[in-house]
Amino acid sequence: MIGRPTLDSLRRYAVARSLFAPTTLQRAIDRLGFVQADPIRAPARAQDLTLRHRVARYRAGDLERAYARLDVHEDFFVNYGFVSGAVSRLMHPRGGPTPWSSGRGRHVKALLAFVREHGEVHPRTVDEHFGLGSVTNYWGGSSSATTHLLDQMHYRGLLRVVRRDAGIRVYAAHEHQTLARDAATRRARVDALADVVVEKYAPLTASGLNRLVKRLRYAVPQWASELHRAVQRAKERLAHARVDGVDWYWPPTETPGDSGIDDAVRLLAPFDPIVWDRPRFELLWGWEYRFEAYTPVPKRRLGYYALPLLWRDRVVGWANVATVNGAIRPDVRFVAGRPPRDRRFAAALDDELSRLAASLGLPRRSSPSAIE
Repeated sequence: MIGRPTLDSLRRYAVARSLFAPTTLQRAIDRLGFVQADPIRAPARAQDLTLRHRVARYRAGDLERAYARLDVHEDFFVNYGFVSGAVSRLMHPRGGPTPWSSGRGRHVKALLAFVREHGEVHPRTVDEHFGLGSVTNYWGGSSSATTHLLDQMHYRGLLRVVRRDAGIRVYAAHEHQTLARDAATRRARVDALADVVVEKYAPLTASGLNRLVKRLRYAVPQWASELHRAVQRAKERLAHARVDGVDWYWPPTETPGDSGIDDAVRLLAPFDPIVWDRPRFELLWGWEYRFEAYTPVPKRRLGYYALPLLWRDRVVGWANVATVNGAIRPDVRFVAGRPPRDRRFAAALDDELSRLAASLGLPRRSSPSAIE
């Protein structure tokens, strides 16, 4: 009989439940519900680095290449990324945080009619037809007003991304089923979205559960006022225990225990579900991991795009991986200042670097001096 969980059993449980047996791309997306995206390639995009551990024979770019054939949508969830069809249907029709102005509403109506008439549209085509001018974008630069409006219409669920053309989103109209608007339906859908969060990121601390469910304000801004109550309902239906003074929550059908952990080394994306929750990371692994791509160089401690290095159920270090002359060049560092003493570690690390190189379509080469 399994007793009350300990921090060790929670750590093993967190790793084992997230690193399920590699499966098909569609099944992995359906199981995860959401895969966070990031455009930085160091050495690959976050979505590719996340999926390669969970999809059999995955190669960087497979998600983009197969996107049009999959039941998957680019969209906001707790961040921007890719959501399964089931999650998309829970969020939409989304609407927006504020109504359109009358003038903007006319533009939206005309643009939506244009998209429906043409089926699929590139922002350049829309801009050539409407020529609405330019706006100041999030980064302070100038961008096309039509592109900006397409982004807003995509967020509100009027459009969907059908593919990308050289990295640029190509849109089509997004039609939705008419759903009941009563309080019970709204509550059920918000609770289902909270369960998606728990299923992906469990076990969660009480503060982590609160933080992630509250981030559903990006997924369902129309129901943001429901999220505080959704946290309370989640706590009532989830399994939980107090461990070392911290309350932990996980799906009620699961029991943290001595989950089987293999001897593999894995380099994880900065937004992998195992490491996404930084306060949880520090509780489970005893050190502070930081994503420093946007940190000024003099203030970086780990590097531009440090990949947490998981060995069995321990995150023992990190690696920055560059591609030089068509091969990977890893710079591996360890929290303890040296690699684990277990003789199997070096071979497991070499296997992981070979798998990473293969996923990038590159040969595996590195110099021993890169491994400290």
